[in-house]
Amino acid sequence: MSKPKKSRTVSPALAQEKLRAEQERQKKKTHILLLGAILLVVVLFAAMFVLASKNTGSPGSSASPVSFKYDELPRLGAADAPVKLVEFGDYKCPACAQFSGVVKPQLVKDYIEKGKAALYFVNMSFIGPDSETASLAALSVYHQNSEAFWKYYDALYANQGDEKTEWATEDFLVELAQKEQLDVDYDLLRKDIQERTYEDELARDNATAKDSRVTSTPSLFINGIKANEPFNLEAIAKEIETAAKAVETE
Repeated sequence: MSKPKKSRTVSPALAQEKLRAEQERQKKKTHILLLGAILLVVVLFAAMFVLASKNTGSPGSSASPVSFKYDELPRLGAADAPVKLVEFGDYKCPACAQFSGVVKPQLVKDYIEKGKAALYFVNMSFIGPDSETASLAALSVYHQNSEAFWKYYDALYANQGDEKTEWATEDFLVELAQKEQLDVDYDLLRKDIQERTYEDELARDNATAKDSRVTSTPSLFINGIKANEPFNLEAIAKEIETAAKAVETE
């Protein structure tokens, strides 16, 4: 007759030790899984960033340049200039007024007058209702006398009112043209503003801004590539020289 086996008793201290060891193993396992998940998220975000960078491109990169219909835009300078500068602006934009008064004169002196570059303008009217009114007036001047356009462009920025007020009224815009003694028909200018004669052209400009992924004014494109800093004359100079060399090697 066999004797019954004696059951082993585990001391509370040993059981507690085993429980702590098991909890520690589970804790380490959880940490490893968590670190792995974090690493995976980081890798995915990095991949998405690289992909987005390739898709959007950046100035100076291999991104495809924007194709503009230059012959449909107001131009300052020679049509056959190797470098074509395109400015997107809103006549109510204070920064655009600064561009007109500081950057543009330097571009004219260093590049446009020397036949190295030409400047084109595209409306991006978004600040207020009278942004469109000013643009319609400027388009009327352009179609009446393209040489008078840039004088009116400068005058609009030099006489710019507060961004938060509707200063670009019909009367103001016609009187400004008269004050600057522009060689245009002032009655026709008023009529074009009232009847929004060039509304379709303005809509086309705004569509061009959207298609070119322009989100702020002023924005400057150099042979179809957006400049990083429209107020950095040194950087713009380098980008113009790079664009000119690229044209020479084509």
